[in-house]
Amino acid sequence: MKHLQTLLLIEAVSKAGSIRKAAEDMNITSSALNRRIQNFEEEFGAPIFERLPRGVRLNPAGELLIQHVRSQMAELDRLRSQVADLSGLRRGHVSIACSQALQPYFMPAQIAAYRAEHPGVSFSVHVRDRDAAEEDLRAFESDLALVFEPTRLGEFDVLLTLEQPVYAVMAKDHPLAAKETLRLRDCLGFPHVVPPKRIGIRYLLDLAVANMSQKMQPVAEADSFEFMRHYVQHEQAVGFQFPIGLNLKGDDRLVFRPLQKRDVAHGNLTLMQMRGRTLSVASARFANQLAAALNSLPGELVRFDPKQN
Repeated sequence: MKHLQTLLLIEAVSKAGSIRKAAEDMNITSSALNRRIQNFEEEFGAPIFERLPRGVRLNPAGELLIQHVRSQMAELDRLRSQVADLSGLRRGHVSIACSQALQPYFMPAQIAAYRAEHPGVSFSVHVRDRDAAEEDLRAFESDLALVFEPTRLGEFDVLLTLEQPVYAVMAKDHPLAAKETLRLRDCLGFPHVVPPKRIGIRYLLDLAVANMSQKMQPVAEADSFEFMRHYVQHEQAVGFQFPIGLNLKGDDRLVFRPLQKRDVAHGNLTLMQMRGRTLSVASARFANQLAAALNSLPGELVRFDPKQN
């Protein structure tokens, strides 16, 4: 524990890439910060930074150290949460990385419900694509991740997986709005708006069109589903989104139609944590709440537990 503040300073320098900038952020002088790092390196027995003409960066020893620091800080947070839980204070902090589809409706409702029972718990919510969410877990920046189509499941403990169909999104006066059943080829016959390739739903669309003679020719590509929902109201265009991010029954400006699974595979929404990590009391309880809420979504969605498959 005696090195705790120094370790926090080292992490700040690693993020800033500069002793001077980190010193400004931490409200100490750069000379004092540099001395603390040099004293730590001497006691540690090895340098941890490469000194560059315009800053510093972690060397291999420093990379190992910072991973250890993050792991220990996460363990300390878990211990604090357990102590607070024993005392009846119900305090703690939960950090979660989410696909942006979770932001408008699902995640705010879940956090508010949790805090109604445990008002001493605070949250950090990070909007991340699937690769960035996985990196957050590795770096101990997030306790949990809830994302579509994760890419490296072998590195993580999967708590729950839920399938969701891909929906076409259009204005209520769109020519396709009168059709109850849509095919992907119907949608691609109109101007269409899609997310970039790093987003899970684009991955599924790319897989689908790979087997079609008709290809995607989007009029716009945007990493914001909110942009897409607004754009389709200005042109006879079609967007694509998962239903958990839509107000299916409460938005009278738009029409939502599920695409058949034979056209576009369902997306896998996965709740996961870093493999082998013991979560804090607050994070573990919130994970349980999320799993229960996902399992209680409307029956049009296909659910399954990966441990039973």
